[in-house]
Amino acid sequence: MSTNQIRVDPVTVEIIRNALTSAANDMNATLIRSAYSPIIYEGGDCVVALLDVNHQVLGQSAGLPLFLGNIETCSMAVEKKHGAEVWREGDIWILNDSYLGGTHLNDVTIFAPVFVEEVLVGFSAARAHWMDMGSKDVGGSMDSIDIFQEGFRMGPVKLVEAGRETHVVDLIQTNGRFPYQTIGDMHAMLAAMRMGSIRMDELVRRYGLDTLNAARDEIFQQTEILERKQVRAIPDGVYYAEGVLDNDGINLEQTVPIKLKVTVADDEIEFDVTESADQTRGPVNCGAAQAVSALRVGFKILISPESNSNGGSFRPLTTRVRTGSVLGAVSPAPCQWYFSHLGLLIDMVSKALAPAIPVRVAAASHGDSMIITTTGFDPRYGRNWVSMEATLGGWGAWQGSDGESALINNVNGSLKDFPVELVETKFPLRINSYTIRQDSGGAGTWRGGNGVTREYEILTDCVVGLWFERSQTPSWGLFGGKPGIGPDIAINPGTLQELHTLKANARQARKGDIFRLQVGGGGGYGDPVNRDPAAIQYDLDNGYISTEFAQAHYGYSGHG
Repeated sequence: MSTNQIRVDPVTVEIIRNALTSAANDMNATLIRSAYSPIIYEGGDCVVALLDVNHQVLGQSAGLPLFLGNIETCSMAVEKKHGAEVWREGDIWILNDSYLGGTHLNDVTIFAPVFVEEVLVGFSAARAHWMDMGSKDVGGSMDSIDIFQEGFRMGPVKLVEAGRETHVVDLIQTNGRFPYQTIGDMHAMLAAMRMGSIRMDELVRRYGLDTLNAARDEIFQQTEILERKQVRAIPDGVYYAEGVLDNDGINLEQTVPIKLKVTVADDEIEFDVTESADQTRGPVNCGAAQAVSALRVGFKILISPESNSNGGSFRPLTTRVRTGSVLGAVSPAPCQWYFSHLGLLIDMVSKALAPAIPVRVAAASHGDSMIITTTGFDPRYGRNWVSMEATLGGWGAWQGSDGESALINNVNGSLKDFPVELVETKFPLRINSYTIRQDSGGAGTWRGGNGVTREYEILTDCVVGLWFERSQTPSWGLFGGKPGIGPDIAINPGTLQELHTLKANARQARKGDIFRLQVGGGGGYGDPVNRDPAAIQYDLDNGYISTEFAQAHYGYSGHG
């Protein structure tokens, strides 16, 4: 019986919907618990998904939103290159090409067809950050000028053929500086995919493929109807927003413009970024797939934030990305820090649509991952190390609520910062302080969230990389709300050698050096004059703002 002749009752649809999500959660737990690298098992820099035979998302775990928006492009790339007949049971594919997957070479996607009784029923996929891909600098370069400086580029190619690992595994081991850790993470991803295949097999055998597909169609249709209803509630019109990146990491004096046009017509919405800058010499470019993914994240934040994405999501949305632009880069453009303009772009979706749907938008967040990398030789354990950490910041306020303080940026979703205990155990570093950055959130009727201050003391000579953004376009406020404070990094603060910078590539650090990282806060929402005095006093009592800030922005001196 064909799928379109089967009617599935609502109870079965809901059981299958939640079973697919649970299957993806099982995959994610397998990956995180099996991984060798802290960035995966502690930070959660990964995502998994189950896809149908048409590469549509059936189930996905919590993870990085930018990964979830385009993981299906990887299996589609294989089919486009080799044809649908290429899929064989026992084969597993790998891809990290920045122009196909959209991200940097460190983000590796592994995926495989799922067969049940020799019938292709879908795909199991996992993506995770591998700490070193053999770039010119350990872990990744802040000043790369082409993709070839950024490491080993794969795909799509077979990692496993007919159940046996191919020579690609040897190439991975040869081209990375930390092969034991890398291959360990690879096998963790393979274990996650096996879990996905098992769960898919169980569902097909329990319900039958026709019933599973019919439930899928119903789930997709429900999602599309919901999203079109939400889009239809936005007044028709053309809306604009723009901002700039500080620089591309090479030309530090030139900003990188990002421009967005949003067109709403009935239940359709189009995002157009074709007027953004040309691809740059420095590594702030991304493949078009990643720009589409960021726009989907901005869309979902406003349209259907409560539900998981699936193959029915984003059907009301079309995107326009210009080939050769910073958002649609082509070889040999470097892509190592591809996410900075994407975080800006996500905030710009809300900024553009703020006049149309003021009760659903938020002011801008701190917006960037704010990266510190460290690498060197650890004398405690007699081995080399590499670490990459994202630093938390403040999110924007919205109507009815202050922004949250000390959160990862919207690009990274459920990514976590490293606990102090892990940093000090795994690496020769000491965290001298980790605090909320007072006064960093923008004032408003509802205040922007505060960023953080995190101070590192270097315990052995090593190399440090820094990538902080959004000083030229700090988090803006909405409807009279004030902007948040931008980021700052002080090296050896309070000494004659004190230096302030936001970006640095492979900077030599000596034992005893101090790196004080300060991340910006979110923008405020609404005129500060309307803020509740009780809320101002609460902020004072808890150290979120100083008495000087309260007086300057609210004209409030506090009790007594």
